[in-house]
Amino acid sequence: MASKVDPQNIRKTFGRFRVLIMGRANAGKTTILQKVCITTENPEIYNAKGHKVRTIFHTTRGNHDITNELVFKSNPGFVFHDSCGFEAGSEEEFNDMKKFISERVNATKLEERIHAIW
Repeated sequence: MASKVDPQNIRKTFGRFRVLIMGRANAGKTTILQKVCITTENPEIYNAKGHKVRTIFHTTRGNHDITNELVFKSNPGFVFHDSCGFEAGSEEEFNDMKKFISERVNATKLEERIHAIW
């Protein structure tokens, strides 16, 4: 039986809360994340190895990777992943998203798992 996580200590248990945000390209996902994080700044972007990729966030289709981590300086306790929008019928993008979710759901370390999908 899995042990329960005390809601009072959830930040200590997970470190950072990891969220996959899904939606159409240019649907306002970044704007929603800015509101949640109480900021107008763009997120810093890190690759899967934790190296900063860039600080300028491109909202145009095809300029980001679901494995990249989006982190706002104002709220570094959250790590966001962008689904990149797969409404155009791209089977490759859809398969990338499914693979990413499968890997993150089955990750051994709690801090590497997806904690929520929005």
